[in-house]
Amino acid sequence: MQEVKPEPVCGLWYRTGMSEKELKENVTTEGEAEKTVSRNFIEQIIDKDLAEGVYDTVHTRFPPEPNGYLHIGHAKSILLNYGLAKEYGGKFNMRFDDTNPTKEKAEFVDSILADIKWLGADWEDRLFFASDYFEQMYEGAVKLIKKGKAYVSELSAEEMREYRGTLTEPGKNDPSRDRSVEENLELFEKMKNGGFADGERTLRAKIDMASPNINMRDPIIYRVAHLSHQHTGDAWCIYPMYDFAHPIEDAIEGITHSICTLEFEDHRPLYDWVVRELEYPHPPKQIEFAKMYLTNVVTGKRYIKKLVEDGIVDGWDDPRLVSIAALRRRGFTSESIKMFVDLCGISKSNSSADYAMLEYCIREDLKLKRPRMMAVLDPVRLIIDNYPENQTEMLTVANNLENEAMGTRQVPFGRELYIEREDFMEEPPRKYFRMFPGNEVRLMNAYFVTCTGCVKDENGRIIEVHCTYDPETKCGSGFTGRKVKGTIHWVPAKEAVKAEVRLYENIIDEEKGVYNEDGSLNLNPNSLTVLKDCYVEENLADAKAYDSFQFVRQGFFCVDAKDSTPEHLVFNRIVSLKSSFKLPSNN
Repeated sequence: MQEVKPEPVCGLWYRTGMSEKELKENVTTEGEAEKTVSRNFIEQIIDKDLAEGVYDTVHTRFPPEPNGYLHIGHAKSILLNYGLAKEYGGKFNMRFDDTNPTKEKAEFVDSILADIKWLGADWEDRLFFASDYFEQMYEGAVKLIKKGKAYVSELSAEEMREYRGTLTEPGKNDPSRDRSVEENLELFEKMKNGGFADGERTLRAKIDMASPNINMRDPIIYRVAHLSHQHTGDAWCIYPMYDFAHPIEDAIEGITHSICTLEFEDHRPLYDWVVRELEYPHPPKQIEFAKMYLTNVVTGKRYIKKLVEDGIVDGWDDPRLVSIAALRRRGFTSESIKMFVDLCGISKSNSSADYAMLEYCIREDLKLKRPRMMAVLDPVRLIIDNYPENQTEMLTVANNLENEAMGTRQVPFGRELYIEREDFMEEPPRKYFRMFPGNEVRLMNAYFVTCTGCVKDENGRIIEVHCTYDPETKCGSGFTGRKVKGTIHWVPAKEAVKAEVRLYENIIDEEKGVYNEDGSLNLNPNSLTVLKDCYVEENLADAKAYDSFQFVRQGFFCVDAKDSTPEHLVFNRIVSLKSSFKLPSNN
């Protein structure tokens, strides 16, 4: 959320998330555009708080539970919280909300830290764990008991549901609700010391069983759980509930604005109750925003876990998923994710974005930054019959025709090449301008060649295509004697490097939707195509994990970080070259 000079309408929409109509209402002339950039509703709240002296700084945090890998939706929260801190010259904390040892693992801690670093959110030296505050949380619970605002309950989970009431009917008081402070202190100490089995006792906040907000009907704030914790080991056998722990964590760290998603809106009264009753001098303010949803993708942790366990994907970072680790492995850049988040905007209304918009963002980010290399994914040998047999010449090739600053490279050219099988047809349809007997095409960055025929194996499969070349037509020589309609790419057969290429489609069958009636996933059987016998130019031989390129006429590709080796290159297709997605026009 750094300050930028606004562009015309489309650029403003990109930065602010406003609709085109809103933009036109906010823009007068380009010269005055800088005055008209709207602030999102969170910025407006912060501006007001600073102006009124509620806070004199801005301090935000990102607090994930380490119970799985982060996905594209989390990126919005990370970038929003970090962006706000940066925009206002404040601080940003990284904190693990590790108050539930049943699902949390050190593996998830490591993956989350890697994701956040990759996105560029810098917490400096402020890395915290909620479990670091277990002692303060326990003291807070004791304080509530002493104030008569918490009590130990004997109700089972089922009984508690019965006593809670409904959306239209108030709840009933817990039989233990009026127990004395002394007895509650004694029982809570016994809970802490392991005197009760799991589920045998809970500590409840004493608020209002008739509240229209069910979250305020004496919520549980501590439960017994004899489990080893990934960060604190066996030091505790009671653990705080999220709704109790979270406001305490924010208050201890000096968070000013606790930015969270809309599902916590109904929990805000409890958040405010906790920080008020525990008498924090500068309590944080919770603000909710809408989540970011992508159409026809899987983000649910239990579904991804099952896909992993069933071997349908090769891990939480499988490139067909939208975990941040998966997007990184597939070849998405942090810049493209930031662009996508900006395009989605910040609002209080839930909405969904099309995956095509995410693909648009990565194309826009890569098209001027990555070299355009030649790769043949379905090869057939092309023999130039009149080219000298033992001759190899080096051709100078531009790395990116749209960005001269990227310079040039040398590519060897010889008598035998590989071309795409689909670039030759014996009997072509109308308007087919590639290779067929008698037709002349340009070999990209090289010569005009005329197809003379082909050779087939015993099964009728084409194994060789033959042609002749015209030495006068060399690319860059200034030849203008005639033109051809078709241009095809190639790689030299002698110097080409063999590679595996993986083509991806949505893991979900988009026509059927995400879920079946029984709740299972509608999986696309064609979500992964593996091409084993591809050839790429030798300039790609030293490509390293996460290096990305445009393969001309094919799309953008990235070296797979898990499976690729110097001896066996593996490329993931990030995205194809073309899309139907377009930014809104300003007409």
